[in-house]
Amino acid sequence: MQLLDLIETYNAQDATAERLYAREGRRVRGGRNTPNYKQSLLEAARLYEGVVNGRIPGWRLQEAMTTSDFSFLFGDIIDRQMLAAYQHTAVMWRNVARRGVVRDFRAVDRFTLDGGEAILSEVKQATEYPAAAVQDGRYQYSVKKYGKRLPFSWESFINDDLGALRDLPTRLANSARFSEEKFFTSLFASSTGPNSTFFSVGNANLVTGAPALSVEGITSGFNTLAAQVDTDGNPIYVNAVWLVVPPALEITAMNIVNATEIVAADGGGDGTGNNQLRVTNWMRNRVQILVDPWLPIVDTTTGNSAWYLFADPGVGRPAMEIGFLAGHETPELFMKSPNATRVGGGLIDPMDGDFDTDSVDHKVRHTFGGTLMDPKSAVASLGTA
Repeated sequence: MQLLDLIETYNAQDATAERLYAREGRRVRGGRNTPNYKQSLLEAARLYEGVVNGRIPGWRLQEAMTTSDFSFLFGDIIDRQMLAAYQHTAVMWRNVARRGVVRDFRAVDRFTLDGGEAILSEVKQATEYPAAAVQDGRYQYSVKKYGKRLPFSWESFINDDLGALRDLPTRLANSARFSEEKFFTSLFASSTGPNSTFFSVGNANLVTGAPALSVEGITSGFNTLAAQVDTDGNPIYVNAVWLVVPPALEITAMNIVNATEIVAADGGGDGTGNNQLRVTNWMRNRVQILVDPWLPIVDTTTGNSAWYLFADPGVGRPAMEIGFLAGHETPELFMKSPNATRVGGGLIDPMDGDFDTDSVDHKVRHTFGGTLMDPKSAVASLGTA
């Protein structure tokens, strides 16, 4: 996708706040919602794209950077391209976890109610209706600030190849996305296998026998998930699940879920000869595959064998939630303000770098958090049997 296409996905109308200032630097995103600003931004984007693609000589960009406003527009280009790349990157965790928004860095509570859904009792004539009990539950988490700096030298900017700038937006976007995905994986997996507090015998969400990924294993996983009941003893309806596997099990998972039919014993024999059932693969409409490349990185013990079933978060009992700080729900890019002053006076171009080393410094900030929630909506197998 070309730079202009990326920028068009994040219009100037979507960034209406004026430039923000912070101790560490100047907020890059401009957001001047005027026709002149939009036109100038488009011209700057065309110039930058032409230089990156080799259609326009690099000195044109260097010359433009000396004009009064181009450095701010150039910052907006990088910021918008980063956000566009971030938004276009495939999202993994949203298939399994609920998305939330929090107001500040303090711990937030997520309350749940369970009960009050037991089967109705018969009420005899002139007798009092029985009272029902409702139990509340609480989950708590807080968001944290994550980020890093990406400095580059004034000399590398002057060089015509623009190697220090071409990949900067994509790298920043990938860094933010990778941070979310690893955090998500680290919620339900640890270095020794599935989270032992969440997936436990007490929660009845470990597949008995730790079967390897197979038709029989997934069947056992479904049976384990189906055996969960609420506080009133009612079954929990789960119509669709996500099968989360590491890359090492991707082909196995695809072969199982995408098979046209399943050959199985009829329940009384060994499944050979005529003693077989050929059934349409019921998993094709019930199971969706999610390949998590972070599993073998986070789980260094069973990361290539363990597999998970998560109920769709839309069922009302999400297994986990990932939350973002209100007003800061996407990565934010900052540029360090110049700390030098020209002897003859006048404004300093941020792309001239700092006083001591002529370095140009960008900072990306991303704020998020999350927590595990209802263990009744997930099962895990070590996959070691």
